[in-house]
Amino acid sequence: MDDGEARTRVLDAAEELFYGRGIQTVGMDAVRGASGVALRRLYQLFPSKGALVEAYLLRRDARWRAGLAAYVDAVDAPPRERVLAVFDWLRDWFEEPGFRGCAFINSFGELGATSPEVAGAARRHKEEFFRYVTRLVAAAGAPDSAGRQVALLAEGAMTTAALTGSSAPAREARDAAAALLDAAVRR
Repeated sequence: MDDGEARTRVLDAAEELFYGRGIQTVGMDAVRGASGVALRRLYQLFPSKGALVEAYLLRRDARWRAGLAAYVDAVDAPPRERVLAVFDWLRDWFEEPGFRGCAFINSFGELGATSPEVAGAARRHKEEFFRYVTRLVAAAGAPDSAGRQVALLAEGAMTTAALTGSSAPAREARDAAAALLDAAVRR
């Protein structure tokens, strides 16, 4: 197996284990077992658990944001509806088996105080998400402040869905975002 395949197998295993069980409870030996990559090779690819966690978060960020953007880009509707599509995508995500909330909030809660890499990855992910939503909201004719408010509604929906095990927060946040957009555009 070449380095690319081994790296993918390790990251796939790490993502499943870290997201499903939490970062602190999963050791490198568990990642080795789940990936089928020898421990020595795993450490050649990722010299420390911290390096693996950072790589997992960076890859998850890219995949998560790309999935959201692809969903919204496929919506052939006015800009307001594209903003609201964010919440439709969140609902679908919340309904996936094994949904445990936002991996970045989870990792920050576990390690943010002790790992600058985790804290930085979580902050960058949230900053990019807020920028993305703010661009969508601006295209709908609302001010940047409304974009940040809509993003906060999405963040609240993510946390509430994780805690309740329900996708209802996506619909509720969507309704609030629609009201917010309507009020912001009327001004």
